Amino acid sequence: MSRGPQTFRQRDLSAAIKAVVAAGREVARIEVAKDGRIIVILARGKEELGAKDSGCTNEWDEVLK
Repeated sequence: MSRGPQTFRQRDLSAAIKAVVAAGREVARIEVAKDGRIIVILARGKEELGAKDSGCTNEWDEVLK
C-alpha cells in the first residue's frame, strides 16, 4: 500500500521556521495538515503577556464594591 502523494517537503518546513526566527519571534508549535498546509503557532513574548500573566498589578484592576 502506498503512502499517497507527498504534500510538503522538509525544506518548506525549514523555510517557515527560519522566516519566523528572522522576524524575531519564537516558534511554540508547528502543525502540518493532511493537505500540506503548514501552520506555525508563535510563542507569546513577555511584551504580549497581560497584567495577570506577568504578575504586574494595577490599582484599577480591582473593582470597588
